[in-house]
Amino acid sequence: MRRLARLDGLRGVLAVYVMLGHALPLTAVPGWAASPFRHGEAAVDLFFALSGLVIAPSLERFGWRFAPFMRARARRLLPVYGLVLAGSIGLTALGDPLRGLAWVGAEGRDIMAGALPPNLLAHVLAHLALVQGVIPQPVLPYAYVTLLGPAWSLSTEWQFYVLIGLAAPQRLGRLALLLLGLGAVYRVLPFGFAFSRAFLPDAAPFFALGLASAARLRGEGGRSFWVCLFGACALALPDGAGKALTPLAWGLVMLAQRQAWGAVLESRVLQYLGAISYPLYLVNEPAQRAVALVLGRVAQGHPGWFSAVFLPASTGLALLLAAWLHRAVERPWMRPARPWSSAVIAADAPE
Repeated sequence: MRRLARLDGLRGVLAVYVMLGHALPLTAVPGWAASPFRHGEAAVDLFFALSGLVIAPSLERFGWRFAPFMRARARRLLPVYGLVLAGSIGLTALGDPLRGLAWVGAEGRDIMAGALPPNLLAHVLAHLALVQGVIPQPVLPYAYVTLLGPAWSLSTEWQFYVLIGLAAPQRLGRLALLLLGLGAVYRVLPFGFAFSRAFLPDAAPFFALGLASAARLRGEGGRSFWVCLFGACALALPDGAGKALTPLAWGLVMLAQRQAWGAVLESRVLQYLGAISYPLYLVNEPAQRAVALVLGRVAQGHPGWFSAVFLPASTGLALLLAAWLHRAVERPWMRPARPWSSAVIAADAPE
């Protein structure tokens, strides 16, 4: 399956959307202006579908060899993740950036933790091993978002890599239907409430949709694609109409690959944002914390002044850090040390 440049542009759009969704609840921007950006979870679901589309065919081209595939994934993800995680822990230790920002509501305070969690060592080890998404809530509460909020989806991605890497070679459409079934079973099991949204079965329908899309692009038949599309809609419906519309948005993404209007995703700006989308997705929250720590001390309780400076400053800082991480860390580590890793890294997916 050839590389689809328009998906790179989509990565950039989604990363910027998530960044704005994290930033706006910390400001005094009117609710009507911020409300279009309150669907960050839906954007991450589309990232999951993208991973299902790209990663499984990469593994298939690689011969379904698990250990080399996971080593290549580690080279791609962990260097940037480790640096951003360390920075996020250090910034969180400096104190609550929202102290004195009385206009920030519950949504903003849910996004940005005020302090490091109890049992810090356990949280650090969970994040380093990327298992924070598989730990039940009663065991280590909110482990999936305590140290670096965006990392919860990286844990979910890692679970997907392990599952798909250990799967026996078989048709992608069949794998998609198995993942969809996993999502359906999880929603009726009584212990589902004990896990967070970072647990793989919760996101399985969207990974399934990506796998089915890959099968469709390869000409293996479209039946699994339509089953996964409408199945994901049905499984997401209990979480609200907005969540149920996300699979339909993915349908538009696939349509954009063939329609003239989808060429906007090939613009140089969106292609570059797509290239830095992974570090941008991870670093946007620590960048916002750093700016809020500084501005919160000088804003003197003035929401308008804080908001006017915070939005451009935090956005600019996140973009600069993401560009540096991409150039200085991500790209060097993406150069395969051995020929076997190039097949996996070259057709990469966003996280």
